[in-house]
Amino acid sequence: MISGITGKLRDYLIIGLILTTAFTATYLIRSPKANAQSMAWRPVVMATNGMVASGHPLASMAGQKILHQGGNAIDAAIATWAAQGVVEPAMTGLGGDMFILIYLAKTGEVKFINGTGPAPQRATVEFYKNRGGIPYDGPLASDVPGAVDAAGLALEKYGTQSYTQVLQPAIDLAVSGFPVSHALAYWLKRNKEKLSKYPSTTAVWFKNGHLMRPGEIVVQKAYAETLKKIAAQGRRVFYEGEVGSITAQFMRDHGGLLSEEDLADYHAEEAEPIHINYRGYEVYECPPNSQGHVLLQALNILEGFNLKYMGHNSAPYIHLITEALKLCFADRNKYVGDPRYVPPIPMKDLLSKDYAASRRALIDPNRAIAREAPPGSPLGVINYKVASLLSYEPARSKVVNMALSAETPASDEDTQGLTTYLCVIDKDHNMVSITSSLCSGFGSGMIMGEAGYLMNNRMVYYFLEPDNVNVLVPGKRTRHTINPALVLKDGKPFMAFGTPGGDTQPQTELQFFLNLIEFGMNVQEALEVPAVITSSFRSSFLPHEAANKLRVPTSLPLHVREELAAKGHDLVVRNYRGVGSVKAILIDLQSGALMGGVSPTMDSYVIGW
Repeated sequence: MISGITGKLRDYLIIGLILTTAFTATYLIRSPKANAQSMAWRPVVMATNGMVASGHPLASMAGQKILHQGGNAIDAAIATWAAQGVVEPAMTGLGGDMFILIYLAKTGEVKFINGTGPAPQRATVEFYKNRGGIPYDGPLASDVPGAVDAAGLALEKYGTQSYTQVLQPAIDLAVSGFPVSHALAYWLKRNKEKLSKYPSTTAVWFKNGHLMRPGEIVVQKAYAETLKKIAAQGRRVFYEGEVGSITAQFMRDHGGLLSEEDLADYHAEEAEPIHINYRGYEVYECPPNSQGHVLLQALNILEGFNLKYMGHNSAPYIHLITEALKLCFADRNKYVGDPRYVPPIPMKDLLSKDYAASRRALIDPNRAIAREAPPGSPLGVINYKVASLLSYEPARSKVVNMALSAETPASDEDTQGLTTYLCVIDKDHNMVSITSSLCSGFGSGMIMGEAGYLMNNRMVYYFLEPDNVNVLVPGKRTRHTINPALVLKDGKPFMAFGTPGGDTQPQTELQFFLNLIEFGMNVQEALEVPAVITSSFRSSFLPHEAANKLRVPTSLPLHVREELAAKGHDLVVRNYRGVGSVKAILIDLQSGALMGGVSPTMDSYVIGW
């Protein structure tokens, strides 16, 4: 058509076509929706009678089996956790820790059970300093495992079925065996050096001299025998009976500190959960020694902004949530530890709306806080509002390599692994949210001889600096990163959600929650869009350094990354997808239908009926 037009009119039309094409291309490149997926990779799973979400399909099936047999959400959750210990051995098991949040539909109460164990009585700062520090694996890396007692306490107080019924699916999996998944094979390979040190471990996870490969069947008869003992005698056999004796003797034989007395003295406990109201939603978290307050504080800070107006995953939005999280982690590292051993934690003040306003005032929309943010003064909010504005250094603009980081693994361990999570909602709308962990992959690397289970390496969370709130003290629990969550709406049960991932847990939980509540995504969409992770605070893991990076996925549009770099964020680009490894089940408040989703990571799976 243009070929038939001559003179200036033709020139103007050509110029106009070029400008229109350029504008359209620029818009498509710069628009956040240009690179956004149009639909979820996985469907929203919907059901009415019960639903289980966990880190492995066989674990979810174990919980679902209990629901089919008439068990409630608590019964199903403990069955799921027990099965996770069999099929997710890198993440959880009898030798790990656990936090449990329970919503009881009959009374409308939210219960919290703390299943985190303390340091052994012989574990002192001097002992570890004389040996060059706390090791990452082996017999000196373990504290008292608390998960078994917490699971038993939950079952005895709030469940309806026996130990025998609830543990049977896990026993069957351990006796008959299950195929090693590609994800498990990946973690075996990453931890080969650790696992190969201990004959009790190689006897299970090596076959004919090589690590178990995807599809090979692994049988754990010794683990099954320990589960059978717990099923027959209850939780205390693990601490005071035959299993406890085997554990203590094994640790003693290998130079460990954990003793019969440490195990016998341990008891899980109930405590009051913490919660805040965010735009009409009551969000419940685990109290200290958990970092659950980080999620709640961040929500309080962000409540003062119009997030929808900023746009989902725009540079201003990502900058805002990143800065809010930095401030919350600064408070965590200043104030939070085991409340039995540290100065009174000002949790009420940390979670107040006035304190959130004072912290909100620190956020510069155009410049990132350099390195670590300053902790606040929750007991002196009024005076702090002015003084704190001058207490931090803004970051300078970064020249950032936007290429994919060469260190990126196939599955980013910082956002997806090292712990596992499950949630269950039953037909009566009882809700259970559980995070359990061995700490690092396969914990200490040591299977406890005839007891057949892997022991944790949670000692790597303790500090050896005497002035640190999380300094090692015999009998003290470390500050924990695990923090499952529950949500109520207008006094009614609404959602259970959580994730593995160490220090990343409240970060990915926050982004998932905002995706759902602020941006109206369905539960599966909210788990699959890009998410970011900050490390501008001292890590919970040894050597407790602050990396001062903002990890972003390749799926985040280039112009957003450039804008974040211009604000001073030091970016690392990673090839991962989804919002950490978050799993969630919610209740449709109108129909009562259950809707579940899982982030597309590892072996995560949700099942409903």
